[in-house]
Amino acid sequence: MAINEPKRNLGGPRTEGEGAEERMEDWYRESVTSEFEEGEVVRGRVVHVGQSEVLVDVGYKSEGAIPVEEFRGRLPKEGEEIEVYLESKEDSEGLIVLSKDKADKIKVWDQITSAYDKGAPVEGRVIEVVKGGLSVDVGVRAFLPGSQVDLRPVKNLASMIGHPIRAKVIKLNRRRGNVVLSRRAVLEEEREEKKKHTLEVLAEGMVLTGTVKNITDYGAFIDLGGIDGLLHVTDMSWGRVGHPSEIFQVGDQVEVVVLHFDRESGRVSLGYKQKSSDPWERVDQTYPPGAKVRGKVVSLTNYGAFVELEAGVEGLVHVSEMSWTRRVRHPSKLVNVGEEVEVIVLAVDKTAKRISLGMKQVEPDPWTTIDERYVLGQRVTGRVRNLTDFGAFIELEPGVDGLLHISDMSWTRNVAHPSEVLKKSQEIETQILNIDKENKRISLGLRQLQPDPWTTVTQRYPMGARVTGRVVRLTDFGAFVELEPGVDGLLHISQMAHRPVSRPDEVVNVGDELTLLVIRVDPNERRIGLSLKELGHAVAPAEWTDTTGGTGAVGRRRKGKSRADYDDDDEE
Repeated sequence: MAINEPKRNLGGPRTEGEGAEERMEDWYRESVTSEFEEGEVVRGRVVHVGQSEVLVDVGYKSEGAIPVEEFRGRLPKEGEEIEVYLESKEDSEGLIVLSKDKADKIKVWDQITSAYDKGAPVEGRVIEVVKGGLSVDVGVRAFLPGSQVDLRPVKNLASMIGHPIRAKVIKLNRRRGNVVLSRRAVLEEEREEKKKHTLEVLAEGMVLTGTVKNITDYGAFIDLGGIDGLLHVTDMSWGRVGHPSEIFQVGDQVEVVVLHFDRESGRVSLGYKQKSSDPWERVDQTYPPGAKVRGKVVSLTNYGAFVELEAGVEGLVHVSEMSWTRRVRHPSKLVNVGEEVEVIVLAVDKTAKRISLGMKQVEPDPWTTIDERYVLGQRVTGRVRNLTDFGAFIELEPGVDGLLHISDMSWTRNVAHPSEVLKKSQEIETQILNIDKENKRISLGLRQLQPDPWTTVTQRYPMGARVTGRVVRLTDFGAFVELEPGVDGLLHISQMAHRPVSRPDEVVNVGDELTLLVIRVDPNERRIGLSLKELGHAVAPAEWTDTTGGTGAVGRRRKGKSRADYDDDDEE
């Protein structure tokens, strides 16, 4: 609607004679009302601001009253000119009816229509999420479809509420009051402008500030201003980077170096680590051989552990350089990923970017003075550190282990596994049998702490002697009988009775106390042969009838029975 200014009839009526005053009033009313049309926006002057209404003079015979609510909290001052909407020239009381709210809406619609015709953007504020998009206040309520919110789909539309935006009007129906916006169209235009400028100035070696737009497994895409560049994961840091998200997040502002720019394809390769110098350029000054440094274990392999000394500089501790004494089969036995360790620089190859490190060199080699602390035959106390199939490793001091072989654990027992005699972490006393300083080995013995009972076994258990023992173990071929601690004899199944015996437990059981006859002694083989069935042939009848005490146990004959009776019982 056009804004009309009231025009005056400068000729006017005759002002003299009878009825001049009435003629003047009629002329004024007719001249003013003829210049105004209902439904138009006119300009008026504020003559009074009250508690509930504002009086505005638009040049008519009476002022119009507008409720203060229509001014939305911003009341005009007296004498200020404002635009109002003429609803009616006269109401029931003959007063002119004005509206500030309707004037503002008409003005907004005019502006929106003009922006639509010219393709210019309008400004507004997001007020709520509605079905399919957002509701935006641009003076009137407008609809912003979800597909037109940004250049990329926005997952959380609610995050836009309250934000000011610039958008283009892409659909307009003033009669129905429908306005459809596109923020994406404005962003695309802005991006094209930025891209044009960026392409004009972009060159390899430039340092630019961009925004992280997207992150993938292999790198991050950086918005340089209308054009995206790829910052590959290998160009993010001189050190190790497991995933780009460890360093950057979407939306981060980051300063990068242009490594390569292809104007034809528009591809841009970027670097971040290139802002600083390669640490390997000064590695020989920073880490000279022999230097003691601290680092973090970043990777383990079968052959060693990689230790990060600083970002981009790693060294290898080979398994052979981890311990003076232990034979390390895998580095995980000594260190874990993420653990801080102290190492010695052994060698530096700047060209190949390799550093050899040692862990054991941090401490002196305890084997260099081993003969000053240990001698042959010495009794030593240590802790069982590890059990193997062939023996036990005994820690005598930090860095010095001795091997207690399974054959040196007992004079008499045939030990199948060290766990039958020892437990891990157990404190034991042993004797040093051998020291091999060159090969860093110490042999230990446990049985050597006691005299070998087999050296005098022929004197204590001569052939034909009658002995007493306890059954400690059964096998398919017989029973082992303990004659004294450390000395067992074998009662073979063929020596249990005169009759055939298929299983030892038909005659004896573990725990039985038996009186037996020694039929064989071999101290070299550490074997004693025993017999139950030959016991009766070795003694006179009067002797063996008094040996049982009436117990009825196997091998102990009952009183009153003869040898023939005993043989008959065996045959049964």
